[in-house]
Amino acid sequence: MTSSPLSRALKALHAAPRRVLVAVFFFVIVAGVLGGPVAGALETEGGFVASNADSVRAVERVEAATGRSLSAGIVLLVEGGSDGPAVDTAADILKAVDGIAAVGPGGSAADGSSSLVTGTLEAGASSDDVAADVLEAFADDPAVTVGGQAVAGVQLSERVAADLSRAELMAFPILVVLSLLIFGGRAAVLPLAVGITTVMGTFLALAGINQVYGLSVFALNLVIGLGLGLAIDYTLFLVSRYREELDRQGPTFGAVATTMRTAGRTVAFSAATVAVALVTLTVFPLGFLKSMGLAGAVVSVVAAVSSLVVTPAVFGLWGAKLARRSRRTSGAEGRWYRLSQLVMRRPGLVAVTTAAVMVALAVPALRAEWTPIDGTVVPTDLSARVVSDTVAQEYEGSGTTPVTAVVSTDDPAEAAAFADAASSVEGVEVPAKAVDLGQNTWQVDLVVGGDAAGDVAQRAVADVRDLASDKGVDALVAGPAAEFVDQQAAIAAGLPLAIALLVGLTMLVLWLMTGSVVLPVKAVVMNVLTVGVALGVLTFIYQDGRLTGLLGYTPNGGIEPTDFLVAAAVVFALSTDYGVFLLGRIRESREAGLSERDAVATGLGRTGSVVTAAAILLAVAIGAFSTSSISFMQQLGLATAVGVLVDAFVVRSLLVPALMGLLGKWNWWSPMPLRRLHDRIGLSEGGSDQAQHLAQAEADRLARTP
Repeated sequence: MTSSPLSRALKALHAAPRRVLVAVFFFVIVAGVLGGPVAGALETEGGFVASNADSVRAVERVEAATGRSLSAGIVLLVEGGSDGPAVDTAADILKAVDGIAAVGPGGSAADGSSSLVTGTLEAGASSDDVAADVLEAFADDPAVTVGGQAVAGVQLSERVAADLSRAELMAFPILVVLSLLIFGGRAAVLPLAVGITTVMGTFLALAGINQVYGLSVFALNLVIGLGLGLAIDYTLFLVSRYREELDRQGPTFGAVATTMRTAGRTVAFSAATVAVALVTLTVFPLGFLKSMGLAGAVVSVVAAVSSLVVTPAVFGLWGAKLARRSRRTSGAEGRWYRLSQLVMRRPGLVAVTTAAVMVALAVPALRAEWTPIDGTVVPTDLSARVVSDTVAQEYEGSGTTPVTAVVSTDDPAEAAAFADAASSVEGVEVPAKAVDLGQNTWQVDLVVGGDAAGDVAQRAVADVRDLASDKGVDALVAGPAAEFVDQQAAIAAGLPLAIALLVGLTMLVLWLMTGSVVLPVKAVVMNVLTVGVALGVLTFIYQDGRLTGLLGYTPNGGIEPTDFLVAAAVVFALSTDYGVFLLGRIRESREAGLSERDAVATGLGRTGSVVTAAAILLAVAIGAFSTSSISFMQQLGLATAVGVLVDAFVVRSLLVPALMGLLGKWNWWSPMPLRRLHDRIGLSEGGSDQAQHLAQAEADRLARTP
């Protein structure tokens, strides 16, 4: 290692591997004890609207004036008419639950088969605790079905945990078998050990973050899937390089040092690119996106640290026992080498054809329609979904959306005049009156045609807000349509900065790694193509309502926008991840003296089978969440699986060598001031006096390999 502290640390890891691994084992135990319970402490609802949005502040204004929530968090669906004893009994039981501020009738079905009883929560009550108590209170009553927003939050949280367990049970045996086939022998233990260390270490870190900033429970899916996937990627890359060095140097410390100086450096850059890509999600003022960004950045860093600590210790422990056992790998490397040379014979044709196909597959993403989180997200077998569907199908007002204006004034006439004016807004179907909530606060409930994502409801929200501004009335607008409008506004405001940071930070890390300004630009363009393909698949399937029977979701005519952003960030990050692996080997071969084309072919020959194997394993690890019964978690798993497979099998195999073959030496161009700066920073791996001869011998061997 070029840095003395790093060299001393590596020697310590190599010299005392058993003590290091025992220390890691105890760390995992402590992390599991302290961080394991984080799942039960994470937020189960909210996070899809900015905390300072008008719709949120409107709710806070009502809570401050009345001491209770704006809308009913609990909805009971009771069999029978509204005048039956079952309704009175259900209302009495609901009133007795701690945290319920008010209970009232919610109307009857058109055919009289059922009635609704609504419960409004106290402003300071925990919606999870209240919902859990209500579910328990009616657990043995077959005549009452419990629903509402608070209940949906609890049931979704429980289903997330169940889906995680099921996904792990499905993916784990497949990952074990594939790891045995790909890693071979004892090395198959490494991804499991690093994966567990990564997940438990991330849970510990998130438990600390959650004490300062409340995280969304949905981040757990990303942590487990991405944690296992990156652990596999990093250990596979390190083991593959160590086996090369075993062939050259034998089971010596030099083999470990060379592996960590080259592959270890690449792992560090890879983790940096993944972290900076995902941390850009924190730019958006939405709790869900911040949670995903923080969790993704943390898990990538922990995965790298775990890999760079556990792997050299295992190398020191087992050494020669990790060597190759057959020449099958060499044959695969030779085929990737020859594929690269074949691509570079017609680089223009391959590049244009590949890019055209990817653009065609990405086109559906351009017609994506945004839809909010609604009842269709809840699995159909949960009581909250049963209540939601029944209300939508059998009760009046199912084709409308509530829009609530909360007016702050000490003049009753002003509140009444505003209610009259708001009632005349286009889309409002029923005249509304101002209801005095006390403390100079008035509530105006408007009934607007269409659903929350419809143009009518969103235009009505904008018109009511404009009306308040024009009349100088202090009015805030709440409701599902207002929340959706505020969500889109927050995303639109943060998107330019997020894109600038995503592109800028990614290019900075790749420039630090390569010294080139051309390669980072190409990487970003290729990543955009990969993201487009993944998002195009989401639109083609979920927005268009395809494969509903296979995937078990309810289409709502669009894609939830925050899920779209998370999927884009994850796929972009992992595309850069694989690009770093390939560029690292190409750069190393080039610095060793190989020609441009030989360096590209050698780099692809050495990483082609590794990257594709890693992509398959990662697609299994995170793609398993496409089996989730929660549709927007399905979408994340499916988009990521598609993205990594397309990137590994199409972009890295065809587009990268084609473009590098076209540009030749211009791949590594950089303005002289930047080149001098890069040289001063001193991030080059360097090499031994024999590096050029070894690289040339490696290229010759790959070319001859059958």
